[in-house]
Amino acid sequence: MRNNTTPDDKFIRMTQAPVKGLIIRMAIPTIISMLVTSIYNMADTFFVGQLNNTSATGAIGIVFPLMAIIQGIGFTFGQGSGNSMSRSLGRQDRAAAERMSASGFYSAFLAGILLAVLGLTFNSSLMSLLGSTPTILPYAVEYVHFILPGAPWLMASLVLNNQLRLQGSAFFAMIGIGFGALLNIALDPLFIFTLNMGVSGAALATSISQFVSFWILLAATRKGGNIVPRLRNFSFKLSQYKEILRGGMPSFWRQGLGSIASMMLNVAAGAFGDWAVAGMTIVTRMMMFAASAIIGFGQGFQPVCGFNYGAKLYGRVRKGFIFTLQVMLVWMLLISIAGVVFAPRIISLFSQDEEVIRFGSSVLRYHCYVFPLMSLLFSSNMMLQNIGSTMRASLLSMARQGIFFIPAILILPKLFGLFGLQIVQPVADACAFLLTIPLVRPVLNELKQGGAKEVKG
Repeated sequence: MRNNTTPDDKFIRMTQAPVKGLIIRMAIPTIISMLVTSIYNMADTFFVGQLNNTSATGAIGIVFPLMAIIQGIGFTFGQGSGNSMSRSLGRQDRAAAERMSASGFYSAFLAGILLAVLGLTFNSSLMSLLGSTPTILPYAVEYVHFILPGAPWLMASLVLNNQLRLQGSAFFAMIGIGFGALLNIALDPLFIFTLNMGVSGAALATSISQFVSFWILLAATRKGGNIVPRLRNFSFKLSQYKEILRGGMPSFWRQGLGSIASMMLNVAAGAFGDWAVAGMTIVTRMMMFAASAIIGFGQGFQPVCGFNYGAKLYGRVRKGFIFTLQVMLVWMLLISIAGVVFAPRIISLFSQDEEVIRFGSSVLRYHCYVFPLMSLLFSSNMMLQNIGSTMRASLLSMARQGIFFIPAILILPKLFGLFGLQIVQPVADACAFLLTIPLVRPVLNELKQGGAKEVKG
């Protein structure tokens, strides 16, 4: 991408270039960014797993709900402000986009400081609340002590990443997130093994990487005709926050309920033993990695969706959605087949404990059986969120790990024991798929009716 790209150049490209090719170009850096970020998220699990300490591996899973909350707040401000910016730029209202950029960025940074202070103050009690067993607790407390100081930088980075991506500058977003991820992967073995810091080293590596990533992303806002979040444009206006919540609430529900789901899963798995917590932790990270490239492709569709919806080119939005859904479905089928066939080998990369491998392999296979169904949920959620259909998008965001997951985790393990624990997420996923169909169908029909306004490309 050229550094001298102007806002007018970007508008023309986003609203007139052929939709499929445009999505692919937007998606390539977001796919790379998501893959690297997923490896980044799995790095701690992988390297801590090499300590051959099941309790230490379980600690990563215990802290995961807290990280999901941090990321959820960051995504709420990032997606909320970024979606609004995308539609404003589609209307060619740059001033509104600049105000939204500052509101999302500075609010997230301040929220990160508050969360870090509260988390460090109530560290031990918080880890117990998140489902830590007595044997896992010391490792979880140690991990959080080093991970929380990075919260403000992580949350602000997520805002910058989403704002850049939704302005059509996915390349710059990829550089910022990608460099931080690679740095974390390099620092993990240094701190964990060479400096003999154990789980503390994994957390410290992550915090340092988030700090570096933040400054790279901030510098990227000055490139390619992007918007810099300037303090003079920041204000505590209720109208700004209403707009952020309008576009960001689906992300908040998705991440927030994901945090609750992880906490409940830790508690339910802990009743069987540390090996069950470790197994669920590994599978959760693996499924996040499996979904990363798919979600990255969908994120390539999001700026195309936002710009063209703002420009009232509804036919291009619908065409982009269908193309995105088709690509997602094919890749998720291939990933599912590979997951079913190679499940034991995959789990053994993260643990040498035979119980963890046996249990984790079974859980991974059940997840893969329904994974392709998520193509409709992921693509629909992204489109509904970007066009400002808050209620529908929020409902879908709450479905998978809230509306259906919570009853499943409360009922299935009690009825079917360990087998019930293994199928909780697959059952919730299947139900979420069924809910998606009636929610997205009328929106697609409305877009089809407005398709006559599309500028052919």
